[in-house]
Amino acid sequence: MQPVTLNWRTSSYTGTENCVEVADNEPTMVMVRDTKERSRRAVAVQPVTWVAFVEFAKER
Repeated sequence: MQPVTLNWRTSSYTGTENCVEVADNEPTMVMVRDTKERSRRAVAVQPVTWVAFVEFAKER
């Protein structure tokens, strides 16, 4: 099995470099990283956890 090449993207609502990037094209995890520190390690979360976070953030 070939490793998945992560497809990093930022939110369309982001107007600055002060945000995070998300790679959600890997079915077993969602990767999150800081746009200002791309060389640092990314945080991996389960897709169900990411969905819960996004739904929570939409309500704010």
